[in-house]
Amino acid sequence: MDTMQQPPRPARKANNISPKLVIWIIVAVVLVMLVLSSFFVVDQTEQSVVLRFGKYSRTVGPGLQTKIPLGIEASYNVPTQVVQTMTFGYRSSPSKGALYANPDYANESVMLTGDLNIIDVEWIVQYKIEDPVKWMFNVESRETTIRDISQSVMNKLVGDLPILSVMTSERTKIEVEAQAEMQKVFDTYGLGVRVVTVKLQNIVPPVGAVQDAFEDVNKAIQDMNRLINEGKQNYNKVIPSAKGEANKAIQVAQGYAAERVNQAEGDVARFNSVLDVYRQNKEITRTRLYIETMESIINPVEGGSVTLVDKNLSNFLPVQMLGGQK
Repeated sequence: MDTMQQPPRPARKANNISPKLVIWIIVAVVLVMLVLSSFFVVDQTEQSVVLRFGKYSRTVGPGLQTKIPLGIEASYNVPTQVVQTMTFGYRSSPSKGALYANPDYANESVMLTGDLNIIDVEWIVQYKIEDPVKWMFNVESRETTIRDISQSVMNKLVGDLPILSVMTSERTKIEVEAQAEMQKVFDTYGLGVRVVTVKLQNIVPPVGAVQDAFEDVNKAIQDMNRLINEGKQNYNKVIPSAKGEANKAIQVAQGYAAERVNQAEGDVARFNSVLDVYRQNKEITRTRLYIETMESIINPVEGGSVTLVDKNLSNFLPVQMLGGQK
Protein backbone atom coordinates (compact mmCIF):
# COMPACT_ATOMS: atom_id res chain seq x y z
CA MET A 1 0.00 0.00 0.00
CA ASP A 2 1.46 3.29 -1.06
CA THR A 3 1.83 5.94 1.51
CA MET A 4 0.33 9.24 0.52
CA GLN A 5 2.66 12.19 1.07
CA GLN A 6 0.97 15.09 2.86
CA PRO A 7 1.74 18.63 1.73
CA PRO A 8 4.07 20.59 4.06
CA ARG A 9 2.46 23.01 6.51
CA PRO A 10 2.97 26.73 5.92
CA ALA A 11 5.57 28.29 8.21
CA ARG A 12 4.26 30.60 10.96
CA LYS A 13 5.12 34.29 10.76
CA ALA A 14 7.49 35.33 13.47
CA ASN A 15 5.91 37.95 15.81
CA ASN A 16 8.98 40.07 16.23
CA ILE A 17 8.56 43.20 18.51
CA SER A 18 10.93 45.91 17.69
CA PRO A 19 13.34 46.66 20.57
CA LYS A 20 12.94 50.30 19.70
CA LEU A 21 9.23 50.10 20.46
CA VAL A 22 9.92 48.52 23.85
CA ILE A 23 12.38 51.26 24.68
CA TRP A 24 9.89 53.96 23.72
CA ILE A 25 7.21 52.32 25.84
CA ILE A 26 9.55 52.22 28.82
CA VAL A 27 10.56 55.82 28.23
CA ALA A 28 6.89 56.85 28.02
CA VAL A 29 6.05 55.06 31.27
CA VAL A 30 9.02 56.64 33.01
CA LEU A 31 8.05 60.06 31.71
CA VAL A 32 4.47 59.63 32.89
CA MET A 33 5.72 58.57 36.32
CA LEU A 34 8.11 61.51 36.40
CA VAL A 35 5.36 63.92 35.43
CA LEU A 36 2.95 62.48 37.99
CA SER A 37 5.56 62.58 40.74
CA SER A 38 6.40 66.17 39.87
CA PHE A 39 3.02 67.51 40.98
CA PHE A 40 1.34 67.51 44.37
CA VAL A 41 -1.80 69.13 45.78
CA VAL A 42 -1.94 71.33 48.88
CA ASP A 43 -5.34 71.70 50.57
CA GLN A 44 -6.85 75.10 51.44
CA THR A 45 -6.24 74.46 55.13
CA GLU A 46 -2.59 73.48 54.65
CA GLN A 47 0.87 74.70 53.73
CA SER A 48 3.51 72.39 52.30
CA VAL A 49 7.18 72.29 53.27
CA VAL A 50 9.41 71.18 50.38
CA LEU A 51 12.73 69.50 51.16
CA ARG A 52 15.55 69.03 48.65
CA PHE A 53 17.83 66.15 49.53
CA GLY A 54 16.40 66.34 53.08
CA LYS A 55 17.18 70.02 53.51
CA TYR A 56 14.58 72.76 53.69
CA SER A 57 13.98 74.40 50.33
CA ARG A 58 10.73 76.38 50.42
CA THR A 59 7.18 76.62 51.74
CA VAL A 60 4.27 76.67 49.29
CA GLY A 61 0.61 77.48 49.74
CA PRO A 62 -2.66 75.82 48.67
CA GLY A 63 -3.16 74.61 45.12
CA LEU A 64 -1.39 72.43 42.56
CA GLN A 65 2.37 72.65 43.15
CA THR A 66 5.47 71.19 41.47
CA LYS A 67 8.63 69.59 42.76
CA ILE A 68 11.68 67.86 41.35
CA PRO A 69 10.89 64.14 40.98
CA LEU A 70 13.00 61.01 41.58
CA GLY A 71 13.10 61.69 45.33
CA ILE A 72 15.21 64.80 44.87
CA GLU A 73 12.48 66.91 46.48
CA ALA A 74 9.86 65.75 48.97
CA SER A 75 6.80 67.63 50.17
CA TYR A 76 5.12 67.50 53.59
CA ASN A 77 1.70 69.09 54.06
CA VAL A 78 1.09 70.80 57.42
CA PRO A 79 -2.46 71.83 58.53
CA THR A 80 -1.81 75.48 59.37
CA GLN A 81 -5.45 76.65 59.24
CA VAL A 82 -6.92 73.92 61.45
CA VAL A 83 -7.56 74.53 65.16
CA GLN A 84 -6.27 71.44 66.94
CA THR A 85 -7.55 70.41 70.36
CA MET A 86 -5.64 68.62 73.10
CA THR A 87 -7.54 67.31 76.13
CA PHE A 88 -6.21 66.68 79.64
CA GLY A 89 -7.80 64.26 82.10
CA TYR A 90 -10.15 62.68 79.58
CA ARG A 91 -10.30 61.64 75.94
CA SER A 92 -12.89 61.70 73.18
CA SER A 93 -14.06 58.31 71.92
CA PRO A 94 -13.05 57.90 68.25
CA SER A 95 -16.10 55.74 67.47
CA LYS A 96 -18.92 57.53 69.28
CA GLY A 97 -17.43 60.96 69.73
CA ALA A 98 -18.27 60.82 73.44
CA LEU A 99 -16.05 61.58 76.39
CA TYR A 100 -14.79 58.72 78.48
CA ALA A 101 -12.62 58.39 81.56
CA ASN A 102 -9.49 56.33 81.57
CA PRO A 103 -7.17 55.61 84.51
CA ASP A 104 -4.20 56.24 82.23
CA TYR A 105 -5.18 59.90 81.93
CA ALA A 106 -6.08 60.54 85.59
CA ASN A 107 -2.59 61.72 86.51
CA GLU A 108 -2.82 64.49 83.91
CA SER A 109 -5.50 66.38 85.84
CA VAL A 110 -4.84 65.56 89.52
CA MET A 111 -3.02 68.50 91.13
CA LEU A 112 -2.07 69.96 94.52
CA THR A 113 -3.55 73.36 95.38
CA GLY A 114 -1.93 76.16 97.34
CA ASP A 115 -3.66 75.11 100.58
CA LEU A 116 -2.39 71.52 100.18
CA ASN A 117 -5.63 70.02 98.89
CA ILE A 118 -5.84 67.56 96.01
CA ILE A 119 -8.10 68.55 93.13
CA ASP A 120 -8.98 67.06 89.75
CA VAL A 121 -8.85 69.74 87.02
CA GLU A 122 -9.80 68.80 83.46
CA TRP A 123 -8.98 71.26 80.68
CA ILE A 124 -8.44 71.62 76.94
CA VAL A 125 -5.81 73.48 74.90
CA GLN A 126 -6.61 74.61 71.37
CA TYR A 127 -3.79 75.73 69.10
CA LYS A 128 -2.92 76.45 65.45
CA ILE A 129 0.35 75.84 63.60
CA GLU A 130 1.61 79.22 62.42
CA ASP A 131 5.11 78.35 61.19
CA PRO A 132 5.26 74.90 59.50
CA VAL A 133 9.06 74.98 59.24
CA LYS A 134 9.51 75.47 62.99
CA TRP A 135 6.82 72.90 63.63
CA MET A 136 8.68 70.27 61.57
CA PHE A 137 12.30 70.88 62.51
CA ASN A 138 12.70 72.60 65.90
CA VAL A 139 11.15 69.98 68.20
CA GLU A 140 11.16 66.22 67.72
CA SER A 141 8.19 65.10 69.89
CA ARG A 142 5.88 68.00 69.24
CA GLU A 143 2.61 66.80 70.80
CA THR A 144 4.41 65.37 73.84
CA THR A 145 6.18 68.70 74.31
CA ILE A 146 2.90 70.63 74.11
CA ARG A 147 1.28 68.25 76.61
CA ASP A 148 4.17 68.45 79.07
CA ILE A 149 4.35 72.27 78.91
CA SER A 150 0.59 72.60 79.38
CA GLN A 151 0.62 70.32 82.41
CA SER A 152 3.55 72.20 83.94
CA VAL A 153 1.89 75.62 83.52
CA MET A 154 -1.47 74.43 84.84
CA ASN A 155 0.11 72.77 87.87
CA LYS A 156 1.98 75.98 88.65
CA LEU A 157 -1.13 78.20 88.47
CA VAL A 158 -3.34 75.83 90.46
CA GLY A 159 -0.60 75.35 93.05
CA ASP A 160 -0.60 79.10 93.81
CA LEU A 161 -4.32 79.25 94.73
CA PRO A 162 -6.56 77.73 97.42
CA ILE A 163 -8.96 75.03 96.35
CA LEU A 164 -12.15 77.12 96.72
CA SER A 165 -10.71 79.86 94.50
CA VAL A 166 -9.82 77.33 91.81
CA MET A 167 -13.34 75.89 91.91
CA THR A 168 -15.21 79.22 91.94
CA SER A 169 -13.87 82.72 91.40
CA GLU A 170 -10.46 82.21 89.76
CA ARG A 171 -11.42 80.03 86.77
CA THR A 172 -11.27 82.83 84.20
CA LYS A 173 -8.02 84.19 85.63
CA ILE A 174 -6.41 80.74 85.42
CA GLU A 175 -7.49 80.35 81.79
CA VAL A 176 -6.08 83.73 80.75
CA GLU A 177 -2.79 83.34 82.59
CA ALA A 178 -2.36 79.74 81.39
CA GLN A 179 -2.78 80.81 77.76
CA ALA A 180 -0.19 83.58 78.15
CA GLU A 181 2.32 81.35 79.98
CA MET A 182 1.99 78.48 77.49
CA GLN A 183 2.45 80.82 74.53
CA LYS A 184 5.58 82.25 76.13
CA VAL A 185 7.15 78.80 76.61
CA PHE A 186 6.11 77.64 73.12
CA ASP A 187 7.81 80.69 71.62
CA THR A 188 10.94 79.96 73.64
CA TYR A 189 11.06 76.40 72.28
CA GLY A 190 10.32 77.63 68.74
CA LEU A 191 7.35 75.31 68.24
CA GLY A 192 5.75 77.59 65.65
CA VAL A 193 2.27 77.33 67.21
CA ARG A 194 -0.20 79.89 68.54
CA VAL A 195 -2.43 79.05 71.50
CA VAL A 196 -6.02 79.88 70.58
CA THR A 197 -7.65 79.18 73.93
CA VAL A 198 -7.27 77.36 77.22
CA LYS A 199 -10.58 76.25 78.72
CA LEU A 200 -11.14 74.63 82.09
CA GLN A 201 -13.72 71.85 82.11
CA ASN A 202 -14.65 69.86 85.23
CA ILE A 203 -13.02 70.94 88.49
CA VAL A 204 -13.87 68.52 91.29
CA PRO A 205 -12.21 67.20 94.44
CA PRO A 206 -11.08 63.57 94.54
CA VAL A 207 -13.80 60.93 94.75
CA GLY A 208 -14.65 59.87 98.31
CA ALA A 209 -15.15 61.64 101.62
CA VAL A 210 -13.41 64.77 100.36
CA GLN A 211 -15.80 65.08 97.43
CA ASP A 212 -18.82 64.59 99.72
CA ALA A 213 -17.55 67.34 101.99
CA PHE A 214 -17.08 69.70 99.08
CA GLU A 215 -20.56 68.95 97.81
CA ASP A 216 -21.86 70.02 101.22
CA VAL A 217 -19.80 73.20 100.95
CA ASN A 218 -21.19 73.91 97.49
CA LYS A 219 -24.71 73.34 98.77
CA ALA A 220 -24.07 75.75 101.63
CA ILE A 221 -22.73 78.35 99.18
CA GLN A 222 -25.81 77.95 97.02
CA ASP A 223 -28.06 78.35 100.06
CA MET A 224 -26.11 81.44 101.06
CA ASN A 225 -26.51 82.97 97.61
CA ARG A 226 -30.22 82.11 97.62
CA LEU A 227 -30.74 83.79 101.00
CA ILE A 228 -28.78 86.83 99.84
CA ASN A 229 -30.96 87.11 96.75
CA GLU A 230 -34.11 86.74 98.82
CA GLY A 231 -32.86 89.44 101.19
CA LYS A 232 -32.15 91.76 98.28
CA GLN A 233 -35.60 91.04 96.89
CA ASN A 234 -37.24 91.89 100.23
CA TYR A 235 -35.05 94.96 100.50
CA ASN A 236 -36.12 96.16 97.06
CA LYS A 237 -39.73 95.52 98.04
CA VAL A 238 -39.81 97.05 101.55
CA ILE A 239 -37.43 99.99 101.23
CA PRO A 240 -39.35 101.80 98.43
CA SER A 241 -42.60 101.33 100.39
CA ALA A 242 -40.97 102.67 103.56
CA LYS A 243 -39.54 105.61 101.64
CA GLY A 244 -43.03 106.33 100.27
CA GLU A 245 -44.53 106.26 103.74
CA ALA A 246 -41.73 108.49 105.01
CA ASN A 247 -42.30 111.01 102.21
CA LYS A 248 -46.01 110.94 102.92
CA ALA A 249 -45.44 111.60 106.65
CA ILE A 250 -43.04 114.41 105.81
CA GLN A 251 -45.56 116.02 103.47
CA VAL A 252 -48.33 115.72 106.09
CA ALA A 253 -46.06 117.28 108.71
CA GLN A 254 -45.08 120.06 106.33
CA GLY A 255 -48.77 120.70 105.60
CA TYR A 256 -49.60 120.74 109.31
CA ALA A 257 -46.70 123.10 109.98
CA ALA A 258 -47.83 125.43 107.19
CA GLU A 259 -51.37 125.31 108.57
CA ARG A 260 -50.23 126.15 112.11
CA VAL A 261 -47.99 128.94 110.86
CA ASN A 262 -50.78 130.43 108.77
CA GLN A 263 -53.20 130.15 111.66
CA ALA A 264 -50.72 131.77 114.01
CA GLU A 265 -50.04 134.56 111.52
CA GLY A 266 -53.84 135.02 111.16
CA ASP A 267 -54.25 135.17 114.94
CA VAL A 268 -51.43 137.69 115.17
CA ALA A 269 -52.99 139.82 112.44
CA ARG A 270 -56.38 139.60 114.15
CA PHE A 271 -54.85 140.50 117.50
CA ASN A 272 -53.05 143.47 115.96
CA SER A 273 -56.25 144.70 114.34
CA VAL A 274 -58.12 144.34 117.65
CA LEU A 275 -55.27 146.11 119.42
CA ASP A 276 -55.49 149.04 116.99
CA VAL A 277 -59.23 149.32 117.54
CA TYR A 278 -58.76 148.97 121.30
CA ARG A 279 -56.29 151.80 121.31
CA GLN A 280 -58.76 154.01 119.46
CA ASN A 281 -61.64 153.27 121.87
CA LYS A 282 -60.72 151.17 124.83
CA GLU A 283 -64.11 151.15 126.61
CA ILE A 284 -66.16 150.09 123.62
CA THR A 285 -63.69 147.45 122.57
CA ARG A 286 -63.50 146.03 126.08
CA THR A 287 -67.26 145.80 126.25
CA ARG A 288 -67.51 144.13 122.85
CA LEU A 289 -64.89 141.56 123.74
CA TYR A 290 -66.65 140.83 126.98
CA ILE A 291 -69.99 140.34 125.22
CA GLU A 292 -68.42 138.07 122.57
CA THR A 293 -66.75 136.00 125.27
CA MET A 294 -69.98 135.62 127.23
CA GLU A 295 -71.87 134.63 124.09
CA SER A 296 -69.33 131.90 123.40
CA ILE A 297 -69.74 130.67 126.94
CA ILE A 298 -73.51 130.88 127.19
CA ASN A 299 -74.13 129.48 123.69
CA PRO A 300 -71.79 126.51 123.49
CA VAL A 301 -71.62 124.14 120.59
CA GLU A 302 -74.69 122.08 119.94
CA GLY A 303 -75.15 119.24 122.38
CA GLY A 304 -73.07 120.87 125.16
CA SER A 305 -74.15 122.29 128.52
CA VAL A 306 -72.88 125.12 130.70
CA THR A 307 -73.06 125.44 134.45
CA LEU A 308 -72.01 128.69 136.11
CA VAL A 309 -71.13 128.77 139.76
CA ASP A 310 -70.29 131.93 141.64
CA LYS A 311 -66.84 132.12 143.02
CA ASN A 312 -68.02 132.14 146.60
CA LEU A 313 -70.30 129.11 146.04
CA SER A 314 -73.10 131.00 147.69
CA ASN A 315 -75.52 130.70 144.87
CA PHE A 316 -76.24 128.48 141.87
CA LEU A 317 -77.57 130.20 138.78
CA PRO A 318 -78.78 128.14 135.76
CA VAL A 319 -77.52 130.58 133.18
CA GLN A 320 -78.19 128.08 130.40
CA MET A 321 -81.94 128.74 130.74
CA LEU A 322 -81.45 132.43 130.04
CA GLY A 323 -80.99 131.78 126.38
CA GLY A 324 -84.21 129.87 126.09
CA GLN A 325 -84.75 126.27 125.09
CA LYS A 326 -83.89 125.06 121.61
